[in-house]
Amino acid sequence: MADLSVKFKNLTFKNPIIMASGTFGFGREYNEVYDISQLGGVSGKGLTLNAKPGNNGIRVWETPSGMINSVGLENPGVEGFIEKELPFFEKLDLVRIANVGGGCLEDYIKGVELLNDKDIDIIELNISCPNVKAGGMAFGIKSEVAREVVREVRAVCKKPLVIKLSPNAEDIVEMAKVCEEEGADGVSLVNTFKALAIDIKNRKPVFENVYAGLSGPAIKPIALRMVHEVCKNVSIPVFGMGGITTAEDAIEFIMAGATCVQIGTANFMNPRVGLEIIEGINDFMEKEGIKSLDEIRGII
Repeated sequence: MADLSVKFKNLTFKNPIIMASGTFGFGREYNEVYDISQLGGVSGKGLTLNAKPGNNGIRVWETPSGMINSVGLENPGVEGFIEKELPFFEKLDLVRIANVGGGCLEDYIKGVELLNDKDIDIIELNISCPNVKAGGMAFGIKSEVAREVVREVRAVCKKPLVIKLSPNAEDIVEMAKVCEEEGADGVSLVNTFKALAIDIKNRKPVFENVYAGLSGPAIKPIALRMVHEVCKNVSIPVFGMGGITTAEDAIEFIMAGATCVQIGTANFMNPRVGLEIIEGINDFMEKEGIKSLDEIRGII
């Protein structure tokens, strides 16, 4: 077996495969399909300070080589997670990541503070959330707005902090640099792309919120480019994602510089895709005589 392990801070991932937030729940359902402790890590469903019911109307729409979602961060809230989901989540033998979002800075801070003493390994801060106090623009669009969020959360966060970046940022490379400057331990990218679907028979948008998030294989080449650009401009680890469905896709992201990769939409296409990608990376490394991922990481 090749060595697929990955070091991040004081943590060791068994392999570079992490299940992306919002596509894997907290792992409970997928654990009935296979032993998910074979994965490197799981980023749990995005949490907001208070429980959210999610968006009304259609939530998922298939597109060529992808899907658009408007789930709306449906989640049990941080305290609901701690009470109902954490007892299962904390027992998983892998790197456990809590994804935290918020509608205002205070919500981010309170959410992180509640998780500080819980048995999770990493906080992944989702700055693609709309800032309700600033007219709805996402925190992750303008670098200086993101700077304040990262700085304030870093000041209270006691765990390794990874910032999840939106591809809709004005300048994603500058955004990543700002996160590094303010003390982030890593960045993950990319989140979904802002997209639109229209119901031509009813002559209206498919989604009640009009715009929604595009993911899946269709975005991979753009996501790969963004990950490559960010990796060339920051010194902190980058968790790459965006349309990864095969071992070859994952290897591309690692060659572009990613420390680990996250698998999202592919889980809906194939519930066992994580295991297949791990096996595929191992097979590739053995055939190519590669002993460690460090030999190929960032070679492009």
